[in-house]
Amino acid sequence: MSELTTAPLRIAREGDPPPPRRHLLGISDLDRNAVERLLGTASTIARSLDREVKKLPALRGRLIVNLFYESSTRTLSSFDLAAKRLSADTMALRSSGSSVDKGESLKDTALTLAEYDPDVIVIRHPHIGAPELVASVTHAHIVNAGDGKHQHPTQALLDLYTMREALGRLDGLHVAIVGDVLHSRVARSLIEALALVGARATLVGPPTLIPRGIESMGCGVSTDIADIGSADVVYVLRMQRERMDPGAAYVPSLREYAAEWGVTAHRLRPSQIVMHPGPMNRGVEIAPDVADSARSLISEQVRFGLVVRMAVLYDLLAGAPGDDARPLEVA
Repeated sequence: MSELTTAPLRIAREGDPPPPRRHLLGISDLDRNAVERLLGTASTIARSLDREVKKLPALRGRLIVNLFYESSTRTLSSFDLAAKRLSADTMALRSSGSSVDKGESLKDTALTLAEYDPDVIVIRHPHIGAPELVASVTHAHIVNAGDGKHQHPTQALLDLYTMREALGRLDGLHVAIVGDVLHSRVARSLIEALALVGARATLVGPPTLIPRGIESMGCGVSTDIADIGSADVVYVLRMQRERMDPGAAYVPSLREYAAEWGVTAHRLRPSQIVMHPGPMNRGVEIAPDVADSARSLISEQVRFGLVVRMAVLYDLLAGAPGDDARPLEVA
């Protein structure tokens, strides 16, 4: 992968026409240049976090709505803080305690929110295609923060950023994605994102948790946990029991899964790094001593998630930097 540049952020002049409406519904909305631009913008933004005053005025007067139909800690908090760090106004709506509890449809909720004229709606929803529905009935830019087991594009972008910061490159990296791939939107987005930047993925797990035909996405597949040893990065996934069919037995037990598929220190090489999108089930898919070790980048993923999501919000609203825009200095 070519070296990323860190172009200055820019503020559009008052009266400038708005950029065309764009969305981030999945990794397929991006090409390699777009990924490089977003990661470069995130690098520029990251420098602002070392200042005493961390707010940037880039999105002052904009409204970001976080519409979450599923539980979330990392994604919701990072999108909320990302908007505030860019000086945008924010509004959060969870399904619990809202009109959704009274039977309101997603379409009607979106139409209601549209009356507040939001600039961006960030949506997490248990059903595949929910972000596309919201995009079809509002004039806001839509960011998919996870739809069912389909896509989670900003998680993939922050993972790329974390790998690049740790290893200095993305091109040529080999990433072993271990665990419950069948129910993972994170895995699907990451597989696509790695392919865009010249890296490759190998899926490792029990046959019952590897989707049939997923090799068509350009990844390798293994049912031998020892095959994580050839990877530069070991990316661990949790068992997503909330997405599993009631009564389905994908593995005999969590104890047996941990014994056969858990990522432990003796299964890793000294030079490997370990990542996990969270939340972790310590002692199941990952050993506590691995999660807390120097090789673990799990805390870095949380920290870098903020600057990457700031970059996504900025990019959607301000567009690619133009020659006639005023630069925003970031010390």
